[in-house]
Amino acid sequence: MDAKDARLDAPSEDGESLTTVLIALGANLLIAIAKTIAAVITSSASMVAEAAHSWADTANEILLLIADRSGRRGRDASHPFGYGRDSYVWSMFAAFGLFTAGAVVSIMHGAQELGSGEPAEHFLINYIVLGISFILEGTSFLQAFRQARGSADDFGTEHTLEFVLDTSNPTLRAVFFEDSAALVGLILAGLGVGLHQLTGSPIPDALGSIAVGVLLGIIAVVLIQRNRNFLLGQEISSQLRNAVLNQLLRHPDIERITYLHVEFVGPGRVYLVAAVDLTGNQREDDLAVRLRSVEKQIEGYAAVEEAVLTLSTKDEPSLELDA
Repeated sequence: MDAKDARLDAPSEDGESLTTVLIALGANLLIAIAKTIAAVITSSASMVAEAAHSWADTANEILLLIADRSGRRGRDASHPFGYGRDSYVWSMFAAFGLFTAGAVVSIMHGAQELGSGEPAEHFLINYIVLGISFILEGTSFLQAFRQARGSADDFGTEHTLEFVLDTSNPTLRAVFFEDSAALVGLILAGLGVGLHQLTGSPIPDALGSIAVGVLLGIIAVVLIQRNRNFLLGQEISSQLRNAVLNQLLRHPDIERITYLHVEFVGPGRVYLVAAVDLTGNQREDDLAVRLRSVEKQIEGYAAVEEAVLTLSTKDEPSLELDA
């Protein structure tokens, strides 16, 4: 749905989202293996935290692939609104995984290392792995950013971060934030390793591990909350409400609208309820047939899972576009 051109027939992003997740999965798997080897060789607390983070991200990408595939199933007799909300369920699992396997493990390991006097060695290995990881994570992030920026432009949203927070696409949001956290985490880990090497104390390295864990915890909480909102029935923003209202008012059979409710039932899929006044002045039987025909036409739009229309009464005020 384009905020400028009010399109309910916007093209699906499924293919692009799948590409984004697959790129992130491949990058995270390679990074996780490299970080694990480096952590075993160097005994760096920050590297252990980074390895845990990357393995958590790898598992999360698998869950996001399941979310993408499961959420695309159409509606049937047992699920009249389709399976779109299943995407939020699996994305919620991924967010919990990021919290437990990433944040908790990193914080616990860092706290343990604060009281440890064991020296770390082979700092060069850490720097090489962190540098390669930054390149791979950056490649994955750029893919997610390009998708987010392109979709934000389509929706008339100037700020990419605002769009990612508000989008109904949980896989895009998860990859975007996980890759962002990964890049920041790599910088924190690099600082921890560097300070460890300069001072000879493991405390900066341990603090780097804790900082990575706190960052992952914050990202996980944000993702959990956003998925929870969509599972509860996220209503569209006022900007998209204007887009939908404008699109419906362009329909040749609709003269005015007095009630409109639209909520997301999956990524890019909505449930629409409206009270409308049809053009002309037909008999009740003919009007009912015409109303059902308009419903079917609206359900033909790519973004509409189901539409329910009722007739407005004369005393009901017409809805206006928000300023």
